[in-house]
Amino acid sequence: MDIRYFDHAATTAVKEEVLKEMLPYFSINYGNASSIYSIGRNSKRALDNARMQVAMALNCSPKEIYFTGCGSESDNIALKGIAYANKHKGNHIITSKIEHPAILNTCKTLEKEGFIVTYLNVDENGFISIDELKAAITNKTILISIMFANNEIGTIQPIKEIGEIARLKQIYFHTDAVQAVGNVKIDVKEMGIDLLSMSAHKFYGPKGVGALYVKEGINFNKLQDGGHQEKDKRAGTENVAGIVGLGKAIEIAYRNFDKYNEKLTTLRDYYISQVEKKIPEVKLNGDRTKRLPGNANISFKGIEGESLLLNLDMKGICASSGSACSTGSLNPSHVLMAIGLPHEIAHGSLRTTFGDENTREDIDYLVESLVEIVAKLRDMSPMWK
Repeated sequence: MDIRYFDHAATTAVKEEVLKEMLPYFSINYGNASSIYSIGRNSKRALDNARMQVAMALNCSPKEIYFTGCGSESDNIALKGIAYANKHKGNHIITSKIEHPAILNTCKTLEKEGFIVTYLNVDENGFISIDELKAAITNKTILISIMFANNEIGTIQPIKEIGEIARLKQIYFHTDAVQAVGNVKIDVKEMGIDLLSMSAHKFYGPKGVGALYVKEGINFNKLQDGGHQEKDKRAGTENVAGIVGLGKAIEIAYRNFDKYNEKLTTLRDYYISQVEKKIPEVKLNGDRTKRLPGNANISFKGIEGESLLLNLDMKGICASSGSACSTGSLNPSHVLMAIGLPHEIAHGSLRTTFGDENTREDIDYLVESLVEIVAKLRDMSPMWK
């Protein structure tokens, strides 16, 4: 059975060009980047080159880039590192109710340690209120952390406007850009971003490697003791091959940015129009235009998300549900609840995120499958009858 993959927000396949760049650092240029002999220096040069590639994508200095193990680690370092380094100034942090668990659970940990966290509401499309953000700021506020683009509904926040507010109030601004990097053009200087998290496997790089941008001059505490890697901020022998892959992947992403985004936006809009045309009682979640180019989150009234996923899987279709049932929880997505969906509608949501290899024919197959499966599940559903 052919696999049709529509879950690029979860992870992406490593591009051949990226893998080719990585391979020598497993078995030929395998030196420790902290060593002074030649193969160690080769690894150090590879790290420096990757740092430059990331910096060029974000319009920052290479010395402002720190390599990590993933986006979640980057988020933890950003929030805890800033909180611990600035607790003498204040103990208040502002975030939103639709952040990734890497942010929300880090905030919960910080609350246990005496920090106060304000969780901003979002509207029906997933946008925070700028007025609510301004009203939440106090003289104890040290950090604002708002995700660039939501991983479930694709909503892109007004990042530049948030950055301007933070700068005016002299508050650090962090954004979880794990879903945005490679899909949105990002200029950290123009947007007033002080810290930014990313993860390579979201833009056709390898898993197990991420990066954190921290504006020069900002002090943050390290969370891991050990050696002096990453300017003494992230101890541990560097994953050279992974970092090389991250650098190459982000270079490719922004080299082909316009063509890639045009393709994904076209596929996304075609998919949404076909679903709305051919299946009754559906709802698009998130803003129709201010969303990630490849993201479409649609609720199907009268069905349950996990049943939908299982039926799609039998047809070789990979997608994601608005319900967390597959992780052992019966609760619907916190994002869908935050935008005001009733439980029964949130449970019947399907997130499809398109990527490089998807075609219009793939979309047609997906829509045809959905028409058949939704009709079948509705016939069986007491919620629909």
